Amino acid sequence: MDYKLRKMTEADNTAVAAIVRDNLKQFGLDIPGTVYFDEGLDHLSDFYNSEDCQYYVAEYDGKVIGGIGFAPLAWKTDTAELQKLYLTDAAKGKGIGYRLIDFIEEKMISAGFKQSYLETHDNLQAAIHIYEKSGYCEIERPKEVVHSTMNRFFVKEL
Repeated sequence: MDYKLRKMTEADNTAVAAIVRDNLKQFGLDIPGTVYFDEGLDHLSDFYNSEDCQYYVAEYDGKVIGGIGFAPLAWKTDTAELQKLYLTDAAKGKGIGYRLIDFIEEKMISAGFKQSYLETHDNLQAAIHIYEKSGYCEIERPKEVVHSTMNRFFVKEL
């Protein structure tokens, strides 16, 4: 699939929120304690608007098919949190997730981060597989976790 990556704009907010919520619902994670209910999900472009907080959308044929972002991890120095890697069903299984991770890790490095952290859930087995194949190592649950339903945690040295 030939897609392009670009920075998220305000016009992408609705499409990205829909992709995130659709994925979470498919896997039984449309529950409190996940990003599904975060107020900011409908206005992500407001949050991802600096060198330290960036979000990119994958676009195919003029339509947003997914995205990925990062933000500083407040409780760990030099660490960015890989955030909201989600794809439409049509974009899954084509290697796009791996390419998005490689892309966002380069952006993290450019922003000065030395480590990437992420949170996920047992229900998201395909995502866990991609993270592990991309070099992420599982760690114990940090005490600072905000999305209380998440139960798998990974880090990678950049």
